[in-house]
Amino acid sequence: MNKFSIGVDLGGTNLRIAAVDDQGQLVEKVTLGTKVSLGRDHVIDDMCDAIQRLSEKFKDSAPLLGIGIGVPGIIDKETGLLRESPNLPGWADYPVRAEIERRLKTIVILENDANVAALGEQWLGAAKDYSDIAMVTLGTGVGGGIVIGGEIFRGANGMAGEIGHCTVEPDGHPCGCGNIGCIEQYASAKAVVRMAREAIARNGASALARAAGSGAEFSAQSIYNLAIQGDEDARRVFRYMGRCLGILLATLVNSLNLPIYVIGGGVSSAWDAFAPAVFDELRRRALVYAATAPPDPAATHEGASAHVKTGSGHKTIITRALLGSDAGLYGAARLPVIEAR
Repeated sequence: MNKFSIGVDLGGTNLRIAAVDDQGQLVEKVTLGTKVSLGRDHVIDDMCDAIQRLSEKFKDSAPLLGIGIGVPGIIDKETGLLRESPNLPGWADYPVRAEIERRLKTIVILENDANVAALGEQWLGAAKDYSDIAMVTLGTGVGGGIVIGGEIFRGANGMAGEIGHCTVEPDGHPCGCGNIGCIEQYASAKAVVRMAREAIARNGASALARAAGSGAEFSAQSIYNLAIQGDEDARRVFRYMGRCLGILLATLVNSLNLPIYVIGGGVSSAWDAFAPAVFDELRRRALVYAATAPPDPAATHEGASAHVKTGSGHKTIITRALLGSDAGLYGAARLPVIEAR
């Protein structure tokens, strides 16, 4: 085996740890439940135990490059403090890095989970042929990451890529961050359910209303199922979501002019329901996109990506992620590889 690193994806529900070699081959993966209710120390202990077991198992066959950990929330890169994490209640201002390093007695690299997902897609996924990418993750919330030159772009204070809190509706729905009209309130799983319930309030006799009252879980997935079956209220929810996501992407395309933008996260599985509205907004709002859109608009709705020729012969690509939930795991494992260069 080549040199390997340990990647960790610490989520609010699942804790996943993997040994990955420096060529991107998954050697072994461990998945545990994140027992948040038992407290921070219990979760950190579970993580460190799994890391140590994997490290011990392979240390005689290959050198360990290091340990990378993706954590949901805002991280202070200098101190290793987790400033805030909606998915990890009670972890605010918790010295995550110091606690992990104390248990493992080695240095670890701590990074935001959306950033490592972007790095994973850039290394092995949809953007593997590009060194510069932006990624938008549509999950319980909306996250984002920017990779420049094959490395995470963190900005002046380590907080670049907070895409989920870009405004797309100036007088829109209040967000937990204190702003109003954030994309997170229109393109996340929670947002899809909220908008569907708002539609039910307007039309109580709809198929959405029947699904919500059926006793089964009323989720973004169940709303998508209705949309692909032709329910107009459900389709309208995803069109509105696509419109808002298109506004966000238009801003990113106009301001960053990167070659590729990757859309990931669980809600991206509803691509065919929201993508047409995304590309409609891109053509309307993004100067770079509109000036170079292909002659057949329907071409942007087929398959997983849209390829747009620019005046210089380059392309702007809007595409779905390929690695699924493993993007963050591979990205976290990539961090020590970059550090070792």
